[in-house]
Amino acid sequence: MDTVFQAFSQSARLRATPGRRRLVMCVAILLLMPFGSASVATATTTTDAGGPAVVTDWNRIAVSTFLGDPTKVPVESFLYLGFVQAAVYNAVIGIDRRYEPYRFRARAPHRSSTQAAAVAAAHRVLVTYSPYARVALDEAHAQSLAQIPDGSAKTNGIAYGVLAADRLIAMRAGDGRNAPVLFTRPPAPGVWRPTPPASAPMFVPWMGAVTPLLVRGGAQFGEPGPPPALTSARYTRDFAEVKAFGSATSTARTAEQTNTALFFSGNAVVQINTALADQVALRRLDIVDAARLFAAVGMSVADAFISVWHAKYLYGFWRPLTAINLADTDGNPATVADPTWTPLLVNPPYPDYVSGYGGVMGAFTQALADTLGTRHLRLTLVSSAVPGAVRHYDSGRVLRNDVVDARVWLGIHFRFADTAGVDMGRQVAAWALDRYFRPTRGEHR
Repeated sequence: MDTVFQAFSQSARLRATPGRRRLVMCVAILLLMPFGSASVATATTTTDAGGPAVVTDWNRIAVSTFLGDPTKVPVESFLYLGFVQAAVYNAVIGIDRRYEPYRFRARAPHRSSTQAAAVAAAHRVLVTYSPYARVALDEAHAQSLAQIPDGSAKTNGIAYGVLAADRLIAMRAGDGRNAPVLFTRPPAPGVWRPTPPASAPMFVPWMGAVTPLLVRGGAQFGEPGPPPALTSARYTRDFAEVKAFGSATSTARTAEQTNTALFFSGNAVVQINTALADQVALRRLDIVDAARLFAAVGMSVADAFISVWHAKYLYGFWRPLTAINLADTDGNPATVADPTWTPLLVNPPYPDYVSGYGGVMGAFTQALADTLGTRHLRLTLVSSAVPGAVRHYDSGRVLRNDVVDARVWLGIHFRFADTAGVDMGRQVAAWALDRYFRPTRGEHR
């Protein structure tokens, strides 16, 4: 998931509607900008009181800010984006009251701007967790607010947005982030160890013990049971599959399979958040439903990621690269070692089981479908790894199947790790959406 962004240059494959053109522009900005303190996207909000532009714009700003944060590794972005979307949701919902707030009961003044509240909430969370980008964030904040008419509604909205953000920040204090946790399990058959070429230690091993936003804890869904035994039929089958189809020099993998693998080899943070912005435009959501969509999906994905990391740390299962190179140590006569085998994609620095990309996409598709109340997703996905690559999915099941296949064909996961990740993500999102973001009864004003 840490692949360096590629330029997004071939936009003609997107349908030429205003919403789709906006998607192209947003993706291009995200993928072409250098990440650093000057990379925060500028605000392009409208003055429409019900318009969702502030939600999508500040999500885009948040993505670029967190991915450019020198104090964080890219996978942390899922968690911090969940914080931003939670604060924005509460800021907007507390004024409109169409849906139940997220652990936040403060009432907004009678005349308050939802746009101003959203801007203020997002800005407050971002400068708190990524102070390196303060100058650029302050500039974007000023540009957004300048497009909202002055008056008591704007003033009230700003104050309420700050209040919503401060409540979220207070809730997240002492939540386990950056705890001094290390993966120290001694190398043994089936046990993960740093993989070449970087041979880096496990990224953010503390993530699996962080307090989730919605579910009860990382263990609630993050303990699906251990991976298959090294001598089992399932392990043997999945070992043979990834060895044949996931090799950098595979002759079994077709050109189309390679295309699918590479499409899903980039940064999932960019992929799912650009897709959400497109959904807002495609479905003509107002600011309230846009805030709800980004929060429901973003917070579910964050909790799925915590659950995934809980499993990765708990089971600590080796990657196919290690398994194939050292198959003569696994006690399975049906697996044959190849010390020269390498995957199509360089391994990220964390264990195999369960798949992070699978968990993210499982939560993303489930939360999206449950929030919108439809299985017809009408999704447009872009790839941050393949310039100009675009795919359309109406079915979450088809998308999830492609992701499972892709991660095997990249050579970085066993199939059982992918399917377990997808299932975990779906379970997290289904549980969360059954309990949060529900319509209120008669309070909408």
